Amino acid sequence: MSGDAVKRLEAIESLEDLGAGFVLATNDLEIRGAGELLGEEQSGQIQEIGFSLYMELLDRAVHALKSGTEPELERSIRTGPEIELRLPALLPEHYVADVHLRLTLYKRISGAPDNQALDDLQAEMIDRFGPLPEPARNLYRIAVLKLRARTLGIAKIDASAQGGYVLFNEGNAIEPQTVIRLVQSQPKAYRLDGPLKLRFSWRCENDAERLRRTAELIDALAVAAPGELKTATRSASR
Repeated sequence: MSGDAVKRLEAIESLEDLGAGFVLATNDLEIRGAGELLGEEQSGQIQEIGFSLYMELLDRAVHALKSGTEPELERSIRTGPEIELRLPALLPEHYVADVHLRLTLYKRISGAPDNQALDDLQAEMIDRFGPLPEPARNLYRIAVLKLRARTLGIAKIDASAQGGYVLFNEGNAIEPQTVIRLVQSQPKAYRLDGPLKLRFSWRCENDAERLRRTAELIDALAVAAPGELKTATRSASR
């Protein structure tokens, strides 16, 4: 017999208690080289992309197959805008000690459908864990900005103390004249960088000011009625 066959027989011989089937299956995975189910030695696709993303992709594929369609595995898993403000925005370990609970709360915050849901979740966390530390407050503030950016069709906002850029989705809902007015009225502060990217310059002294000015920029882009940015920005860039 091969070495693996001997190991399998030894595993079967040693298991007599309730739940032995699961333990046996786990031992079989280890013998075949799958590593630990959720540990650091996990091999294969789960190790490459992480357990949470793997399960989300698997769930997407199962739903697609049940509905009789082909899974769109090449489509990005992200469904909302990305906002990077270079400031601490997280649930500190000393505030929520359990790592699995923190991951659950992160997912609930990112999946909140509106401001009311965020307010309710924030109240729940304060009730359970006490007053929010500043990094957790920043996490909620950015979540609010993401909800607003999503309605406008903004794909990404990247802002530092000196400035940054706004990247728009092609099917955005921003009035072209709004962007043109920003560029024309403040040419030193705003400029177009391609058909779907608006660059801006500013000087922010602290994190609170950067949050405030990012919110003001989103509000400025939402001034007018929906339209198509792509054609207008190309015209303005000529």
